[in-house]
Amino acid sequence: MTDTLKKYLFEDRQVKVQIAELRDTWRHAQSHVQYPPPVRKLLGELVAAATLLAGNLKLDGSLVLQMHGDGPISLLVVECRGDLSLRATVKLREDHELPEDGTLQSLLNTHGKGRFIVVLDPRDKLPGQTAYQGVVPLEGETVAEVLEHYMLASEQLDTRLWLAADDAKATGVLLQRLPGEGGHGTDTQLASNDLDAWDRACHLAGTLKAEELLSTDSDTIIRRLFWEESLLAFEPLPVRWHCPCSKQKVADMLRMLGAKEVESILEERGKVDVTCDFCGKPYSFDPVDCAELFLGDPLKPAEDGSGTPTLH
Repeated sequence: MTDTLKKYLFEDRQVKVQIAELRDTWRHAQSHVQYPPPVRKLLGELVAAATLLAGNLKLDGSLVLQMHGDGPISLLVVECRGDLSLRATVKLREDHELPEDGTLQSLLNTHGKGRFIVVLDPRDKLPGQTAYQGVVPLEGETVAEVLEHYMLASEQLDTRLWLAADDAKATGVLLQRLPGEGGHGTDTQLASNDLDAWDRACHLAGTLKAEELLSTDSDTIIRRLFWEESLLAFEPLPVRWHCPCSKQKVADMLRMLGAKEVESILEERGKVDVTCDFCGKPYSFDPVDCAELFLGDPLKPAEDGSGTPTLH
């Protein structure tokens, strides 16, 4: 199991600790698109953050984290399902220069209009039920700070995050305070113990640096940080990349486009190239592939005869 989310509790059940370590998943996220280093760093940190937060989902559905920007990056988005399968993408503005030393604020919040959006989307919705959506300004210098601000403002949960990403690994640590959980004694004693445990956990994790997160395995990090604590460990959860695009789905889309439109593209380009709008995976259909699409129904009319085909 190379990509995992590991979860722990302090023995008094007052502090939750989680660590995500993603290599194969993060490699798949970059397999069809080459992102500039500052963009890759931001997306990798958001991938790690989504994994950490999705591990706490109490619904059968998806967690979607979106950063909508008004600068060189127009969109960062990660979707992570309850089974910790995820996909991610970035949209860049072609008319904006992307500086090599770009930061979250300079790349996404250039004019102060950036927004961070969290969507909780149940898979089996009840009649009239819609996905939950929370929207906050892009406040913070890092992905971790944006998430911490959101969790405190919208969820009223004390949360700290340490995130890091390079070309080989996306990783992160989450601490979350669980007020009122466990323990015995008076309310005053419980509140004092709760605060002591939280402050101690934050102090210990506060020594973490991005370089250590990227160069050290998750078990070693947890041992180094909390070797004096008694932690309750849960079974590690596997994390994987999953984008539902496929050649069959592209074929179905081209059938909907219609034989005439497909033949027009073939005459102009010699083949039909379609790229998944989410993961960037390319699909190519030569004249023989296209002819097979319409066998038995060669004159099927187009239901949507406009635009260049893309897959979502």
